[in-house]
Amino acid sequence: MLSIIIASANADDLAQVQENIERTIGVPYEVIAFANPNGEKGICEIYNAGARQARYEVLCFMHEDLEFRTPNWGRKVLEIFAQNSQVGVVGVAGGGYKALAPMGWYCLEFHSDDRSYQNVIQGYKHQRLPDVHAYHNPHREVLSEVPCVDGLWFCTRRELALKYPFDAQLLRYFHGYDLDYCLSVFILAKYRIVVTYDILIRHASEGTFDKKWQDEILKLHKKWSKYLPATTSEIPERERYFIEKRAFKNKIEEMLDGGYLFGEVQRMLINSLPSERMSPRFFLKMYWYLVKQAWQRRHVALPK
Repeated sequence: MLSIIIASANADDLAQVQENIERTIGVPYEVIAFANPNGEKGICEIYNAGARQARYEVLCFMHEDLEFRTPNWGRKVLEIFAQNSQVGVVGVAGGGYKALAPMGWYCLEFHSDDRSYQNVIQGYKHQRLPDVHAYHNPHREVLSEVPCVDGLWFCTRRELALKYPFDAQLLRYFHGYDLDYCLSVFILAKYRIVVTYDILIRHASEGTFDKKWQDEILKLHKKWSKYLPATTSEIPERERYFIEKRAFKNKIEEMLDGGYLFGEVQRMLINSLPSERMSPRFFLKMYWYLVKQAWQRRHVALPK
């Protein structure tokens, strides 16, 4: 039995996904939906309220712009939890390396097949692009272990959601909640987080990675920097160094190009100091890179 929790921005989308759930889930369930058309409440607040109201021991947090393509997917979810007592979260997309440099679950600078594990049909709402079936199972596994999954859809144990609630005080909008919850489960509770390939979902929108998203990710990384990076992959020490070097350089450039002030980017680096990965030497290298990038942007030659 599953308790499905949805923050709803559109009544038509909610009705459509409820009909799809009814046809495909294959087990007893309840939908706990919260109307939030104008974004009055943040998703962490809504998800915590849903967890408290839930009647069943397995919770499913999901977006409303989804379409399940797998029949009896609810049975598959319950089987995973029943057969794997140390699994705390099940998703359909996740990455093998959660960087110290602020970003989402996907680390582009991690040059490995373990960069992502997923089975999702990605649709596009903001661009005129055809659907893409993103399937990546590099080790041909039934379940792949990851430190974080994408929040488009994931399931967890109710006991964990109540003990390690979403951080509604820190994250007041609609970003970062999935990473924060997964890190609580992975680092504090020490449960496994897995990606399953046996459930196929179409996601109708590609997400928006604007400044509001960036601001929430920066807050999230300040909170968790002591414990990052986090990974389920075997990575040589030298490669870990270069992953973070590439990631921080890209983040510095991205923040400067996105309108962040020098002091704000500097604060991002300072907030990373609790991590063992951010040694004084590495910090100075990244700070010097920030100085050079900021100087170049201020003294770029004007066209003649």
